[in-house]
Amino acid sequence: MRNGEALLGIVLTVEQAADRLGIGRTLMYSLVSSGSVESVMIGRLRRIPADALVRYVETLRSGGAAA
Repeated sequence: MRNGEALLGIVLTVEQAADRLGIGRTLMYSLVSSGSVESVMIGRLRRIPADALVRYVETLRSGGAAA
């Protein structure tokens, strides 16, 4: 497996992350800018680590704030 293949699916675009959560792009950007969902910059591109979505949902399940 090449290094690029190993990273496939580890980071998502904001749109992909929103799709996975079943929410709109605007709400996803709000969650990122509020710090509710972790994001990283890769060059000039904002990406969402897939495990950040898992942590966000776990926070919601344990009674944490939604936004």
